[in-house]
Amino acid sequence: MADRLIRATAADGGIRAVGVVSTRLTEEARRRHKLSNVATAALGRSMASALLLASSMKKPGSRVNLRVRGDGPLGGLLVDAGLDGTVRGYVSNPSVELPPKPNGKLDVGRAIGENGHLSVLRDEGYGEPFSSTVELVSGEIGDDVTHYLVTSEQTPSALLVGVFVGSITGVSAAGGILLQVMPKAARDELLVARLESRVDKLTGFTPLLQAGKTLEDIFQELLGDMGLEILPAVQMVRFDCHCSHDRVLGALKLLGVDELLDMIEKDKQAEATCHFCGEVYNATEAQLIELVESLRAESG
Repeated sequence: MADRLIRATAADGGIRAVGVVSTRLTEEARRRHKLSNVATAALGRSMASALLLASSMKKPGSRVNLRVRGDGPLGGLLVDAGLDGTVRGYVSNPSVELPPKPNGKLDVGRAIGENGHLSVLRDEGYGEPFSSTVELVSGEIGDDVTHYLVTSEQTPSALLVGVFVGSITGVSAAGGILLQVMPKAARDELLVARLESRVDKLTGFTPLLQAGKTLEDIFQELLGDMGLEILPAVQMVRFDCHCSHDRVLGALKLLGVDELLDMIEKDKQAEATCHFCGEVYNATEAQLIELVESLRAESG
């Protein structure tokens, strides 16, 4: 199944639903960053969450940054996702591995840690970006993002995200769903309770994908008798990073003449790795000399 995102409404617009399948992009992140299984699950859940959060933004170019800092061995992570369906991210300690929980699930909560913070930055492309930080409630990502939505955005929400990583096959299922009760329906306690009851009965998201269910099938089961309307537009999502060789040269230029001359003398080159995608860039001695000459010309 291709990586895709769909949107839907129910209860006469009182419920907003978004679903994303992110299997391929999570596997690409695993491969690029050489992630352990538990690091793959943590980053994959976070990328799916960020895509779901970004889906509600309006202006082209809008982006969401999701940063998790915990006291677990993973050390934290950062994800950047756009309304355009692109996403990228990394974890601080990608090789950390932990034994699975007794139920066989990857122990993302212990890898991230229960003590720490989740920060969400929404950048609409104009004015000051909106930023909010909440304490972690479990480190399991889904619980923490739900806590953020309820406390910071004051929107009754249910977020279910998951990643299944096979020992040989890599990522075979990843994605999530976000259900939100809109302000005009938030006072309907029966509607809220009904939605919560149905979400509580779900044992996870990836088992549904592995059973062959599509996002449309999942929405139909959850909201089919509540006036479900699946919007026709389907958005493709992908792992994408806007790093480039020119950006790396620009960053090297910021080091200044003395540092660049030291690189030329000692290494005859420079190497830089993008944190977000793992791409490695090299600057030759000639390119470093050109940067030095450019800086000297700018200084007069």
